[in-house]
Amino acid sequence: MKKYLLLAISLICVFAVMVSGCGNKQSDKELQAITVGVMPDIDSVPIIIAQEKGYFAEEGLKVNIQQFKSAMDRDAALQSGNLDGAISDLLAVAFAKSGGFDVKVTAYTDGDYKLIAGKNENVTSPKDLVGKDVAVSKNTIIEYVTDQISVSQSMKEDSINKVVIPQIPTRLEMLQNGKLAAATLPEPMGSIAVANGCKFVTDSEQLGINPGVMMFTAKCVDNKKAELQAFYRAYNKAVKYLNEHPQDEYMDLIIEKSGFPAIAKTALKLPKYREAGLPQEKDVVDCMKWMNSKGLIKQEFSYKDLVVDLFK
Repeated sequence: MKKYLLLAISLICVFAVMVSGCGNKQSDKELQAITVGVMPDIDSVPIIIAQEKGYFAEEGLKVNIQQFKSAMDRDAALQSGNLDGAISDLLAVAFAKSGGFDVKVTAYTDGDYKLIAGKNENVTSPKDLVGKDVAVSKNTIIEYVTDQISVSQSMKEDSINKVVIPQIPTRLEMLQNGKLAAATLPEPMGSIAVANGCKFVTDSEQLGINPGVMMFTAKCVDNKKAELQAFYRAYNKAVKYLNEHPQDEYMDLIIEKSGFPAIAKTALKLPKYREAGLPQEKDVVDCMKWMNSKGLIKQEFSYKDLVVDLFK
């Protein structure tokens, strides 16, 4: 009997050690932090809300948010290893991949890009800008949208004089000061320009163009899948909050954390945000065709080359 009692005690001890070991193993699986770059645009709002309302923390995820004012600075930070991912666009994704830096589109975003004319310009349609200075950021989503606007109006792409101004706040300031005939701006800068007397011409929403995306490095996608799934669960909580609460309730917070000018509180109407999902194949294909036609990339990337589904 004593022999069996000792055996039972030994088995209990072994079981306790196994349970303890499993507990330690589980703690090793705590989510790693991720670092995300955002721009001063409405695409970034759900990420800011997810951070400030504690939705990332609820998912056990630490997210470091870095602010950028130009796509060039954002992309440099991504390729130098300072970011895991960023609010971006299909062009930036293709450029990175073409240059040997592997990134993946993980979701669409809900940005809008507006063509805005100066307050003293007699402009009611894009055709009124033929031969005039229109500010863009070169080889970016802004130039893509500007060219697509020209195509939609049966205008030649070189019918306007593109002035390259990478910094979004500088582009807005020059437009408002009458130094440009027009500029293509992301929201909220487009609405701010209109609130300050400039004139709305058209935008990507009217044209059905949706090239804005969230991208992460392939390394992050491979090594931090659980983290990215947690990221998007928190993102969706933020979307739900934004769509169910009036803007007045959170715009002060958005202005403080995003770098939007104070006038955005009254000038900007945020869109109805969508839960995270994958971009349509047509949006990817059309953007790649434009890049190939301009000789910006040599490869012909397919939808599967660029987009990864983390929602399965």
